[in-house]
Amino acid sequence: MAKAGKRKKLPREVAVINADNCTGCESCLEVCPVDCIHLIPGETLPGLQAFCEIDVERCVGCEVCVHVPTRKSDPYELTVCPWDAIEMIPTVQVAQAVANKGGPDDYLYENWERVVEPAIRMAELAAEQQK
Repeated sequence: MAKAGKRKKLPREVAVINADNCTGCESCLEVCPVDCIHLIPGETLPGLQAFCEIDVERCVGCEVCVHVPTRKSDPYELTVCPWDAIEMIPTVQVAQAVANKGGPDDYLYENWERVVEPAIRMAELAAEQQK
């Protein structure tokens, strides 16, 4: 859950993890500077492996979970997620992306208030700021 109080500025993009591609390797979790990535243990969902999830209200859009920033002159990019499960989504589209992120059956429905509602609030705020 995000910190209480008003956010100073919304990021242009936030990270969303495709739960169907995530293996729970935690490489993104290790590099996140704001600790907004959490491991959802597999044992809480019988028969399924663990996967990571991003608290979109805490995400600052730094992209470190997707790739390690390099100099613009460097032709190589070091990606963090070996499974290409993380995507940067424009903040106005984050609610739709979170609702479609995949994962176990009924997971989003059972965790709607914690996972989807914050994304809806962020998308609405971003849409208001674009006006």
